[in-house]
Amino acid sequence: MPVINRVAEMQDEVAEWRRHLHENPELLYDVHHTADFVADKLRSFGCDVVETGLGRTGVVGIIKGSQGEGPVVGFRADMDALPILETSGKAWASKTPGKAHSCGHDGHTAMLLGAAQYLAETRNFKGSVAVIFQPAEEGGAGALAMINDGLMEKFGIAQVYGMHNEPRLPVGSFAIRKGSTMAAADTFEITINGRGSHAAQPHLSIDPVLAASHVVVALQSVVSRETDPLKSLVVTVASIHGGEASNVIPAFVKLAGTVRTLLPETRDFAEKRLKEVAEATAIAHGASAEVIYHRGYPVTFNHDEETDFAIEIASKVAGPKAVNVGVPPHMGAEDFSYMLEKRPGAFIFIGNGDTANLHNAAYDFNDEAIPFGVSYWVTLAETAPAA
Repeated sequence: MPVINRVAEMQDEVAEWRRHLHENPELLYDVHHTADFVADKLRSFGCDVVETGLGRTGVVGIIKGSQGEGPVVGFRADMDALPILETSGKAWASKTPGKAHSCGHDGHTAMLLGAAQYLAETRNFKGSVAVIFQPAEEGGAGALAMINDGLMEKFGIAQVYGMHNEPRLPVGSFAIRKGSTMAAADTFEITINGRGSHAAQPHLSIDPVLAASHVVVALQSVVSRETDPLKSLVVTVASIHGGEASNVIPAFVKLAGTVRTLLPETRDFAEKRLKEVAEATAIAHGASAEVIYHRGYPVTFNHDEETDFAIEIASKVAGPKAVNVGVPPHMGAEDFSYMLEKRPGAFIFIGNGDTANLHNAAYDFNDEAIPFGVSYWVTLAETAPAA
């Protein structure tokens, strides 16, 4: 079963929805226009239940099948955009300067709306489908907010599936892996406290700039010399702030960055050693270090049986040769991970073709991917889910 004929016929309509959303990007939980657009469409399709305000601004639609009893399977799309000034030059580019759909969530939302329309028309499946439209994926943990509002229990969701577009992966293809597929994302802030002085009298100071420089270098030894090379770890210091004048040694310097891991034990180790190395390095230079470590999104972990099922479905849509089942894990993070902690499921990547990278100001979702994404959701619903 390749791309469904009816779905192919829907491409232009779904693309119109996608471009409307692209023109009107919203950030984090402030996705009121997008949520209203989604809810109105779901009601017009004839969904059995349409609930808004879950996780502040999330939307859930329930579509009951006509083929008898079965589980409630959740399909999730994210709705929020990014704080980026778009440079794509498209006719449907963002109308709001400083906000842009530079990660393709407009495409994710439109494809799931297309699937909802088809499934509400045909209902050729067992059980029910819950179409989940969540806010605040881009750093706001909107998935967790919806879970905390009772998403899984309220709708009796037994399994959950997610999808994300992937630039440079050809249109009409998919990629997926079992187990850890996207990294846990933690952040840290380190304040190096020294003693300020005139820059011409460094011997009277405890120079936090020098100490901070050594901390940056020392943290990389945690990756290169203390971590098994086969157990992925990224430690990035992405921000350094200290001092305001060229002739003043400041009293303190602030560092900030991120830690990415794929295994729980590596995550625990990285948190412990980051604090130890920062504090000890600062002391070695006569300074002190205060470390704040925040655990963010967990590892996105695909469950074995559900991943096999997703592979089966993607292979039906695109053909087995167009499904990469051994794609390397991403060190980026995804808050769908919270849903996979609560229910078995799988997260799959869909080809977006030769486009700008995600989070790039020139990025635009490729509308040619729409029939494949919608067909994936529809075929998944119409095929008996894995037990």
